[in-house]
Amino acid sequence: MSFQPNPGDEVVINDIAYTIGQHPAAPGLAYAQAGRQGIVYQLIPRNGSISGAKALKVFFPKFRIPAMVYQSEHMEPYSELPGLQVCKRDVLTPERNGALIGEHPDLLYAVLMPWVHGLTWFDVISDQKKLTAEESLKLARALAGTGSAMEQRGLAHCDLSAPNVMIPFFSEVENLGGLSAVELVDVEQMYGSKMDRPDALLAGSPGYAAHRAVHSGLWSSYADRFAGAVIIAEMLSWSDPVIVEKAWGESYFDQHEMQTVSERYFAMRDSLQKRWGSKISDLFIRAWESHDLSSCPTFGEWFVALASADAGQADAAAVKETEDQEAAAAVVADTSRTEANVTDIGTTDTDVKEANGQIPSVTEVPPGQEAVVNRLFLQARALEDEDKPAAALEVYRSLYHFIPNNSAMQMEVEAAIKGLDAKLNPKEDTSQPVRIPFYRSKKFMISSAVLVVLLAGTVPTVKILADQAEVKQQEEQEAARLAEIKAAEEAEAAKAAALKQQEEDKKKQKAEAAKLEAEEKQKLAEAQKKEEERKALQAKYDKQAKYEAYLAKQEEQKQEAAKKALQEKYDKQAKYEAYLVWKKEHDAQVAKQEAERKAAAEAQRKQEAQRAAEEAARKAALKKKRAQNVVTLIAHYNKAYNAQKGKKIENAESYARDFKNLYNSDAAYFKGVGKVAARMSAINKFLSNTSYNLPNL
Repeated sequence: MSFQPNPGDEVVINDIAYTIGQHPAAPGLAYAQAGRQGIVYQLIPRNGSISGAKALKVFFPKFRIPAMVYQSEHMEPYSELPGLQVCKRDVLTPERNGALIGEHPDLLYAVLMPWVHGLTWFDVISDQKKLTAEESLKLARALAGTGSAMEQRGLAHCDLSAPNVMIPFFSEVENLGGLSAVELVDVEQMYGSKMDRPDALLAGSPGYAAHRAVHSGLWSSYADRFAGAVIIAEMLSWSDPVIVEKAWGESYFDQHEMQTVSERYFAMRDSLQKRWGSKISDLFIRAWESHDLSSCPTFGEWFVALASADAGQADAAAVKETEDQEAAAAVVADTSRTEANVTDIGTTDTDVKEANGQIPSVTEVPPGQEAVVNRLFLQARALEDEDKPAAALEVYRSLYHFIPNNSAMQMEVEAAIKGLDAKLNPKEDTSQPVRIPFYRSKKFMISSAVLVVLLAGTVPTVKILADQAEVKQQEEQEAARLAEIKAAEEAEAAKAAALKQQEEDKKKQKAEAAKLEAEEKQKLAEAQKKEEERKALQAKYDKQAKYEAYLAKQEEQKQEAAKKALQEKYDKQAKYEAYLVWKKEHDAQVAKQEAERKAAAEAQRKQEAQRAAEEAARKAALKKKRAQNVVTLIAHYNKAYNAQKGKKIENAESYARDFKNLYNSDAAYFKGVGKVAARMSAINKFLSNTSYNLPNL
């Protein structure tokens, strides 16, 4: 059965009971997050709190790899590093979790790890959540510290991107004081000297991949340097509202802009320079202009540069920038008061043009301003192509004040402004005085001046202010002339005032009624919108559930075929193992018999050796005894000879008998020894005849 839990379902893993968490945005659905390799479910200990929650990552079939066990064992020591707590992983294996996997085959080689609370950096960017300078610096330092610690151990995440960077810093869950301000997740692609190279390598995520260096996937110790530089730059710049507004969407940069000269690149580079100093902006430039990942700054370089960075400097730069914008707006406000007066009179832009003989404008585009003019023109054209007339009109009006007089571009811009204005504001009553165009108003002059200051920080403003002063003088003269005309027109206008007032009262009543009706419609639309969003979210989860069910069915069929093949394999294995058992027993019996034979042979050899030793000892003793007996025989003979010579015949006979008795005890041996046999012959003669004289032998 596939693993499709509901909130509150109980799962027992390694003798610990967990319940499936409920999605905070979709009550009734399990808290699950889908990624490229699988789905992560939140598990809450049955006898614990939300702060002790675990994440159960269930991989798609393609990514259920047995080597995950080996990889996780090597990852665990790195869980002590800041930002890498998800490296403390427990893999579900058939040996340890066979019953659970048998019930839910999808859980084969699933990974249990700590649940990281908080937002992802992807959420911060997508929601355009502005940070303070202190928060930006804290997050950037934390990411640089984690990256530096990993680099020192030869590690790399290999898929560093906004969705894989968690921010526990913004979590509402308590007891998180020991965690890093940032945590990395989805570490299955991690590079390390003891890690196995993945079968399928990722080439980086859009908005963070270096297009110059990545061709066949990321898997090296340098893999995180470019993406890390971009994310650190985003974190530092997210305290700048201008950068937040310019974000492409799910990341600050569009993937097509990576390592190219673009407006977003210049904006981020200048923001880093103004707010955080040249050291940090230089590191970002170096990464952006690098031709390979190894030439990007190391995380250690980022960490050193950020250690000396000051959030107060960034706040001061932001305050100064605001003051500069307010000063520029104040100057423009002075020059635009005349336009306000002209608007009250009702003079048209065409009348002003005819009175002065020309539309006040800059007579020549300064060199530093040309890039701004071209950029605004192209931007307006793009907005027209995207069917955004209101936004295009605003950009055209900003552009109008900074193009040469009587040029082809001026005429083209005038035509575009009139066309868009007519499209957006069709005339209903031609009897009413024509208001001065918005791009000549005080409000627009202020906004256009601020826009130019922001887009072209290097454009000199002295010439613009001088031109505006000249415009002011001309318009004051024109205002004086038109004041006389106004006096004549007031009488006629007074006659129509009563009728106009009545019409205005009727219109006001209708407007109030329309306003109430619009408010009711707006409330109804908001309620419908919320209902549609809820239905869309429910449909999304239903679609995901159907897709998972389809995958589960496909996987179940594959599992059945694999089970059958595995059973055949097990049968063959069983036969082979039975043969091995028989062979082992047979070999043991043969070895035992051989050992017994060798033991018997060794015992026999020892007995023979013992007998040989005893025989040798006996022979040695016999030889020694015979040698002594030979000496004794010679002594007896000599005593018998000496006794005969001394006329002691009885003594001589006694010695002679002793000689004969000893000789007869081993006659065969004594017979061949020297003159012993001759002595025996003499002794025999003496014993038979005592008068026989023993010879001196």
